[in-house]
Amino acid sequence: MAETKLKRWIAQEATALGFDACGFTPAHLPPETGNRLEQAIAEDHHATMAWLAETLQRRKSPQKMWEKARSAIVLGLNYAPTSDPLATLAEREKATISVYARNRDYHDIIKGRLKTLAGKIAAKTGADVKVFVDTAPLMEKPLAEKAGIGWQGKHTNLVSREFGSWLFLGVILTTSEITPARSETDHCGSCRACLDICPTDAFPAPYRLDARRCISYLTIEHAGPVARNLRPLMGNRIYGCDDCLAVCPWNKFAAAGREAKLAARAVLEASDLAFLSTLDDTGFRAFFSGSPIKRIGRNRFIRNVLIAIGNSGMPELADAAEAHLAEPDATVRGAAVWALSRLLPAEHLRRLQRGLPGETDEMVREEWRLALAEAAECATC
Repeated sequence: MAETKLKRWIAQEATALGFDACGFTPAHLPPETGNRLEQAIAEDHHATMAWLAETLQRRKSPQKMWEKARSAIVLGLNYAPTSDPLATLAEREKATISVYARNRDYHDIIKGRLKTLAGKIAAKTGADVKVFVDTAPLMEKPLAEKAGIGWQGKHTNLVSREFGSWLFLGVILTTSEITPARSETDHCGSCRACLDICPTDAFPAPYRLDARRCISYLTIEHAGPVARNLRPLMGNRIYGCDDCLAVCPWNKFAAAGREAKLAARAVLEASDLAFLSTLDDTGFRAFFSGSPIKRIGRNRFIRNVLIAIGNSGMPELADAAEAHLAEPDATVRGAAVWALSRLLPAEHLRRLQRGLPGETDEMVREEWRLALAEAAECATC
């Protein structure tokens, strides 16, 4: 089959499988791409995500991971929301969940379709193929830029002139030589909306992200207590953060995603914090069955919910936080103490502490000490 016809055929098959974008590029990346990642790791911008450092050399270019790879076929699936993803930030009793996590796990949806497409390509060309969906040491965003699908914006995410900031990416590596598309160029210009909206100032410079301050990292990847100075800045964001994506001006060209399995479940567009706080491990697993939220585990999720309750400024949510003061998990207990310190006066906090058995965890004891000291200071203001 002539190469032009092959590329057209692949694009048609990708569309039939539900993909919205398809591009082609050689299976290698320029040295500067790997150098930027190496610099980020040297500056600890990867936070506790040790696997980034451990797989650094393989991440630098696809051929370092699979020597036989010659071309990359990059696929994009549009998941643009139908409503303002930031609307719930003003609803203090509600939870804000990142758009991508409001329904099924995109890994499960995309991987099966990639395998189907890869199998068809292998059958037609006789080439070897491998598929990747955000779970291997492969830098999809630089590949997508080289394949002409979009460019990495100042928030480090991919931006498309057609789909804005809302594309899931998957990659098929093949041993076939396929003529590449023209790389996309940067169209951010002087705009810095994504940098300026970040609640935690997670961008030390354009095109650089410090995960240690990123709410997506803090609510998903970070284990243990969240730094006290960052908690108030998280608002009611309990899983991920879409601020830098949602504010991008290129989103005005994005049509809503057409994949029904990614359409937001109504209950996850604005869930009550009080309800979410009641989920035990069984309830959490059932409520988030098939969702990417399930992978962070119940305790980390409840920690996030308690921080949101503390940020609500609503004393009527204090009972929801108080219910977690005797949790087995120390991080959850500590988050409950912090939440209550934001909602209750000092005397009420002291009564609660006196009613509890002696705390054995040093971190939680410190949460109590700071909570009581800050509440007492506020009482004299």
